Amino acid sequence: MTRSTRPYADDAEMYRLFEEELFVAVVGDVMDTLGLQHQFLPPVFKPVDEKTRLLGRAMPVLETDIFPSSEPTRNPLMTKPFGLMFEALDDLKPGEIYVASGASPRYALWGELMSTRAKILGAHGALVNGFARDTDGIKALGFPCFCTGYYAQDQGVRGKVMDYRCALEIGGVRIEPGMLLFGDKEGVLVIPRQAEEEVVRLALEKVRGEKLVAKAIREGMSAVEAYRTFGIM
Repeated sequence: MTRSTRPYADDAEMYRLFEEELFVAVVGDVMDTLGLQHQFLPPVFKPVDEKTRLLGRAMPVLETDIFPSSEPTRNPLMTKPFGLMFEALDDLKPGEIYVASGASPRYALWGELMSTRAKILGAHGALVNGFARDTDGIKALGFPCFCTGYYAQDQGVRGKVMDYRCALEIGGVRIEPGMLLFGDKEGVLVIPRQAEEEVVRLALEKVRGEKLVAKAIREGMSAVEAYRTFGIM
């Protein structure tokens, strides 16, 4: 795609276009037409608050289970509470999304205090392949958090962060640092960097075209005629 067809100047303008005009279904549709047909995360991911949407760049975080023992350890991170979790949290940049995966579903990976810190840093949300807790507090903050469910059990003695700003895979979808994430209550998309500009451009074209189709149908046009005329339905 040439630079001249880019529909936005920077991330701030791109986020504004997403917020004002786009929704997950239409972006997923245009990604299908581009051959990007496996970019939805599994449908188990839901927002803590359905009114929030997820939009920002991924900051992947690798979690692992631990099983405390009295035996000596060869890994110094095993003696560090929560591993690198606090360092990962503090490293969040404005517009980024904390994306955690790698743990078993035995404990919560995100909570209210983490949301508070992330919001102060200008992060745009959290997506955890596992559980969240303190959900009333997260809702009160208005901080976007997507997870697979709720569970209060703490990760302190059960899991640690082993690395961050590293590539992950969730449900067979690769997530690299800086990739664009877009989610609402109907699903979460991972948008590869190399396709990002074209996806946004085509999604804007499609959503604006759908408004014309809706108007024509309200005025009496049949579905067959609408699709023949606009190529959208």
